[in-house]
Amino acid sequence: MAANILLVEDEPAIQELIAFNLTQAGHHVLRASTAEAAITLVKNALPDLVLLDWMLPGASGIEVAKKLRSDERTRSVPIIMLTARSDEQDKISGLDAGADDYITKPFSPRELLARIKAVLRRRAPQMTDDAVEVQGLRLDPITHRVTGNGQAIDLGPTEFRLLHFFMTHAERVHSRAQLLDHVWGDHVFVEERTVDVHIRRLRSALEQSAHDNLIQTVRGTGYRFSTQR
Repeated sequence: MAANILLVEDEPAIQELIAFNLTQAGHHVLRASTAEAAITLVKNALPDLVLLDWMLPGASGIEVAKKLRSDERTRSVPIIMLTARSDEQDKISGLDAGADDYITKPFSPRELLARIKAVLRRRAPQMTDDAVEVQGLRLDPITHRVTGNGQAIDLGPTEFRLLHFFMTHAERVHSRAQLLDHVWGDHVFVEERTVDVHIRRLRSALEQSAHDNLIQTVRGTGYRFSTQR
C-alpha cells in the first residue's frame, strides 16, 4: 500500500535517487534538506514513515529523531536512519535516539524498499498490503474487499480504512482524536463526533455477518476492536 514518506536528505543526487525509487514503488514522497524543514513538514501533516539522514545542516538527524520521539503527536511515526556511519556505537546511538531501523550507505533500492516494508509491517501494519483476518472477518487491501464468513460486505472508503486500522491494531483502545489522526489524517480538521457517525455505519455493515460486536465502545475513552467480551 502506498505510504506518505518524508525523505530528509541534504545531498541532492542521493535525495533524487531515493525519491525516484520510492515513487516508482508507489509511495508519495515529501522532501526536506534540513532538520528545520523536516520539522515544519511534520507539523503540517504527519507522514507514515520518515527516512532520516544522520548528517544534516543545522541539526543532526539524531536530534530530529529525539524531537519526534519526545512529542506525543509524532512519537509513533516510524523512523529509518540513513547514514554513512557504520560503527556499532553509531548504530546504537541511532537506535537509542528512537530509530526503528538503520541503513548504512551505500545501499540498494531493493534493500531500502524491503526495510521500509518491514518497518511499516511492524509499526504501521495498516499501511501494508497484507490481508488480515479475525474470526471469519477478512479484509484485503489489494482488492479492497471485505468478507464476513465468506459473504461480501460493502463498505465506503472511510469505513474500509477505519476497519483496516482496527483490525491491524486489535485489543488496543483508541480515542476519537487518535482515530481521526490515523484514519483521516491529522491535517484534516473534522469534529470528533464524525468518528461516531462512521463507527455506526461500520457496525451496521458488519451486522449481516454478526461481526459488529467486535467493535466495542470503551466508555469515556473511545473504541476498541476486540474478540473478547
